[in-house]
Amino acid sequence: MDFSSLDPVISPRSIAIIGASDEPSRIGGRPIAYMKARGFKGAIYPVNPKRPTVQGLTAYPDVASLPAVPDVGIIAVPGAAALEAIEALGAMGCKAAIVFTAGYAEVDEAGAAEQDRLVAAAKKHGMRLLGPNCLGLFNDAIGFYATFTASFDSGWPVAGGRIGIASQSGAYGTHLFSLARDRNIGAGIIVTTGNEAEVALGDVLGWMAQSPDIDVICAYAEGIRESEKFLAALKLARANGKPIVMMKVGRSELGGAAAQSHTASIAGDDAITDAVLQEFGVIRARNTEELLDIAYAATKGIYPANNTLGVMTVSGGAGVLISDAADAVGLPMPPMPQDAQDKLRSLISFCAPRNPVDCTAQAINQIEMVGEFTRSMVVDGQYKSCLIFFSQVGGSRTVAPKIRAQLKAVMEEHPDRIWALSIIAPPDMVREWEADGFLVFEDPTRAVVALHALGRFGDAFAKAETVAGLLPKVTLPTHTPSEAESKRILAAAGVPAVPERACPSVEAALAAAKEFGFPVVLKILSPDILHKSEIGGVLLDIDSEAAVREGYATLLERAGKRAPSARLEGVLVAKQIKGAVEMALGMVRDPVFGPVAMVGLGGIFIEVLKDVTFRRCPFNAAEAEAMIRSLKGFPLLDGVRGRKKADVAALAQALANLSTFAAAAGPQLASIDINPLLVLPEGEGAYAADAVLEITP
Repeated sequence: MDFSSLDPVISPRSIAIIGASDEPSRIGGRPIAYMKARGFKGAIYPVNPKRPTVQGLTAYPDVASLPAVPDVGIIAVPGAAALEAIEALGAMGCKAAIVFTAGYAEVDEAGAAEQDRLVAAAKKHGMRLLGPNCLGLFNDAIGFYATFTASFDSGWPVAGGRIGIASQSGAYGTHLFSLARDRNIGAGIIVTTGNEAEVALGDVLGWMAQSPDIDVICAYAEGIRESEKFLAALKLARANGKPIVMMKVGRSELGGAAAQSHTASIAGDDAITDAVLQEFGVIRARNTEELLDIAYAATKGIYPANNTLGVMTVSGGAGVLISDAADAVGLPMPPMPQDAQDKLRSLISFCAPRNPVDCTAQAINQIEMVGEFTRSMVVDGQYKSCLIFFSQVGGSRTVAPKIRAQLKAVMEEHPDRIWALSIIAPPDMVREWEADGFLVFEDPTRAVVALHALGRFGDAFAKAETVAGLLPKVTLPTHTPSEAESKRILAAAGVPAVPERACPSVEAALAAAKEFGFPVVLKILSPDILHKSEIGGVLLDIDSEAAVREGYATLLERAGKRAPSARLEGVLVAKQIKGAVEMALGMVRDPVFGPVAMVGLGGIFIEVLKDVTFRRCPFNAAEAEAMIRSLKGFPLLDGVRGRKKADVAALAQALANLSTFAAAAGPQLASIDINPLLVLPEGEGAYAADAVLEITP
């Protein structure tokens, strides 16, 4: 997908400001003042019927009087005048508009209707429309400042910045910029999308993903309302090796229409968005500080796949702290090879060289030891990320220059590694370290989080794209089927079921029980009772003919009392399987991203522990197995405490088959719940013991 249609919005050669003000501090005046200050080389056409000049530039009474067609129009006039401006700009061939004007869909239904008129006018003329109700954007590389933020009262962007910020919130987007600037982090392009009436977050991310002026992308999102361009942008960024770090705020449940599904009840919008971001290697920052730390680290442009962390420290306590932080995020810290440890002990007998490599304060007395220990860590340990803790020593005017010389020599020998320091130093000394190529953090745990993120980017960039095959043709019933019918449909799709039989009479139930062999499971069979356990509709350990007769009658009696309006089709008799791990598979249809599959611990634990993971459908068995292995409860499948290993391959194939079925079924399929899915020992398969297909009539 090509996102170049945003070029007139973000990189124009000429601009008209509708509602231009001679006062530089007003909304219609700030863009002109900023562009004059930053040396915008293109034409600026102020439109103001009351003044012959605006801030020293020739002003024009209306759009029709402009001497040339501008690439973009900045709309800083209220209500009806904004619509008139769009119409006038479009009529003369302008390709884009940035609408500061507020009072639209963010206010009420009448405002939403006015917003629709703006969009219709823009589309009629083939215009891109950013906003309304947006704070605009800036592109410092060309001096283009279509914004009225006051951020620049305290400083301009860091020169040469190659970080792009895309934000649905104008105020928070410029807040991020200001914090980045104050940390000397170069963010040269920021676009805020406001109401997203036409240009949405996905458009901006896509433009940045293909822009030669952007290396790292930061995003702030409150909600994703369109999927096609958003997903295309994430895919393009990954293909182009451009990291995206995103703050996604707001955590809500899916609508009540899906509440019948256990899968849906634990798959809030936030969990599904999380799954989509993980799929494309987007790092989701937990807070502003983390977002800026990761963006700062990513400016080095080194993204080590299969990342490992080597730590050198002059403090044993700091080494423990860093080790805890690495373990918490899952960043491996393999030990140094034994021969390397022995070599380092021969240099400083009381060092602790395992990893963290504690060279002790003796290294300050023997500065050459800094180079020896660091070189061994890189050459012998082969760590891809290197974190060095020197605390105040790194800011010492007498010692730090000597340490810098030692470390810089090793770093220049190994430019493919990530080098981070945890030091306390004055700003000018921090800049010196950074000029050498080091990332500098005061808090080493923040450094660990950032280094881990770089490795996750590397894993995403190195990962081959999963290409879905042709989807099979799926025919669904017109209404939600019974459990037996649901299992038949799923079995045909490659999700096998426990041997069972739908029995309309007690005699049929007896025959089935004899065929399967005791014990068996009895379950009430009704398309109207989706969660049978809630009415006592499941009986286990039925071990005799008498128990079958009694259980059959009990289930019908309970259903009659607790679900009197339910249609009853009899009782389901199933072979009772023991010695299996109970898992759960599911699918929910997200209003933005479509069908999303789930796997997690099953039985009663699914809603208690919520140890689940999600992924957009469809995907293959390798992706399914990766999902399964990411679960906290995976050791239950992997032979914990001497148990037999479960048939993970069969579970993964069933999950992949479910994802293909869900993608092929279309929007009529609202949700799938398979709980439990019984996973037998390795080589013996996995079988659905209960299943619900929820169909939208």
